[in-house]
Amino acid sequence: MAEYDELDREALRVLQAQSGSREALDELFQGIQNSLFRYIFSLVSEQQLAEDILQEVFIRIYRKLKWLREPRAFKAWSYQIATREAFRYLKRQKRPLAEISEWENSAAIEAPTAEFSRELVESIPTMVAQLSPASRAVITLYYLNELSLVETAAVLGVPVGTVKSRLSYGLNTLRKQLENRR
Repeated sequence: MAEYDELDREALRVLQAQSGSREALDELFQGIQNSLFRYIFSLVSEQQLAEDILQEVFIRIYRKLKWLREPRAFKAWSYQIATREAFRYLKRQKRPLAEISEWENSAAIEAPTAEFSRELVESIPTMVAQLSPASRAVITLYYLNELSLVETAAVLGVPVGTVKSRLSYGLNTLRKQLENRR
């Protein structure tokens, strides 16, 4: 129920922003800024570059917000814009997706579960970075940014079935890597 309340509040802020409320627009940007930055950073692996891309994403959101027909889709729509901007930059620079980001390396890791050693838990970002870009994007959006399968599909512009297969492939690859490290 709380999830629906948050969606309703966000949808209301979108409608208010579409009507010209700067305060609502600021609230939308503040609510999504950190998660978008982490996502972009996981793709480009440079803080300054991620900040520049995030700024460009916010400009695009501001310019195109009035055309968003479904206010509840704001989060997925924002991630879709971020994905396009990050890939556009990487394509222009002819750079591969980041192998691993500083943010992932420096993220504080809570006490490991009894089942896995701390070393193994700390190696997960490295293992995720070794996945194909398609699987890595799906795992990052679905698990780290907590988007639903439908939202992840919308962000990446692929069918839900494709998201499921990329998620399955990525998780199977991670399981194999985990087995090899045990």
